[in-house]
Amino acid sequence: MSKTYAIVDLETTGGRSNRDRITEVAIVIHDGVQVINRFESLVNPECPIPYGITELTGISQEMVEDAPRFFEIAKQVVEMTENCVFVAHNVRFDYSFLREEFKRLGYTYTRKTLCTVRLSRQVFPGLPSYSLGNLIRHFRIKVNDRHRAMADAQATSVLFDKILQEQESENQITQMVNMGIRESLLPKNLNIERIHQLPESCGVYYFHDEQGDVVYVGKSTNIKKRVASHFSKKTPKARLLQKHVDDISFEITGSELVALLLESDEIKRLAPPINRAQRVKRFPFVVYSYTDEAGRIRLDNCRNNKNVRAKFNILSEYPKQSRAAGHIKSVLHKFELCPKMCGIEKGSGPCFSYHLKQCHGVCTGEESVETYNERVEEAMERISTQMKENFFILDKGRQTEEWAVVLVEEGAYRGFGYADANDSMQHPDQLRELIKPFNHNPETHRIIRRFLVDNPRIKLVHF
Repeated sequence: MSKTYAIVDLETTGGRSNRDRITEVAIVIHDGVQVINRFESLVNPECPIPYGITELTGISQEMVEDAPRFFEIAKQVVEMTENCVFVAHNVRFDYSFLREEFKRLGYTYTRKTLCTVRLSRQVFPGLPSYSLGNLIRHFRIKVNDRHRAMADAQATSVLFDKILQEQESENQITQMVNMGIRESLLPKNLNIERIHQLPESCGVYYFHDEQGDVVYVGKSTNIKKRVASHFSKKTPKARLLQKHVDDISFEITGSELVALLLESDEIKRLAPPINRAQRVKRFPFVVYSYTDEAGRIRLDNCRNNKNVRAKFNILSEYPKQSRAAGHIKSVLHKFELCPKMCGIEKGSGPCFSYHLKQCHGVCTGEESVETYNERVEEAMERISTQMKENFFILDKGRQTEEWAVVLVEEGAYRGFGYADANDSMQHPDQLRELIKPFNHNPETHRIIRRFLVDNPRIKLVHF
């Protein structure tokens, strides 16, 4: 094997990379045959170490007081792991912590990764557990100072040796390092190295043809992983991309909400030929609500016009009537509504769902109007894309000390920008100056409403 591997283990103050900090780093460099170099250091996390962590690792506050801070060893970490595959047992944990520490320094740390948990499952199937502790016991690996970085890194190194001795391990390692990419599916002017150079950040990516025109726009919380997935399976879309893509560009957004909004706008603006969804610019159908003579709130859908807007409460707009009807049907089942009250069934007598015990009987008078209307209002909240308040949404930015700012005003999405998180700037006029204007449409409203429902604790600034 020609690859070099940096086997890494970290000790930290907790389990969340965006909140907790590193207390110890160990790196074992393996050339595919043997260990050729080592590095270890305690790290001053510049924050308290919880008692439970000290109990587990043995690393106390006193031990790290005079240890270097991360920025003091950062260059050595970069140089030792450069041109190496980053290996760890549960690689997501260790890799995310290092990337976050480098992010705080304004540096983007990117390496090919390999997880020995996943690899062990493939190479040694049938074990009861693939935790490092269980594998140490199973293979009788000698370890001193368990839960210290160098001891665990060396144990992982011994485990890695055992994996390399297996006949099929090279193919399995290559497949994992290359994220499942099939080289036969890659466009002729793209290679795996180019995809490994892509950021593992949230944002929007663009596929360009030979003339530089955009043929596809996508978004992801991990651009590199998402782009790799396009070239890992034989699908009609993969064949189109293989035929037409010549280059890749991207824009990091930090915020998933901003990525969704930017993707939607770019697809409408550029009309890339390989994108099928979100290209529509007209939304001529609506879902609306009204209250009948019995006081029951009803839902229905129709083509949008001035009379409909004047007579009914418009909840959301759609490019096709089938999409509007489908949205009603989805909430009908979720909230156990009556099909007759949702424009799905006509005629007299109980609805068909009543006989299936999926309607509580508002159509027969068995369920009270008040109880039924409570569920309809929940369904309306789920369907509605209307936004009546004025507010800014503050979400994760492109860097640690940054906010992504999204403006909603007069019921419409107005655009987004970025603010320094260290500034106490919370006044609407100050935030407004940061906003780059974008067009709004029912789709952007739906994106924002869904995001707010899924993230009820997101920071809002009302005005």
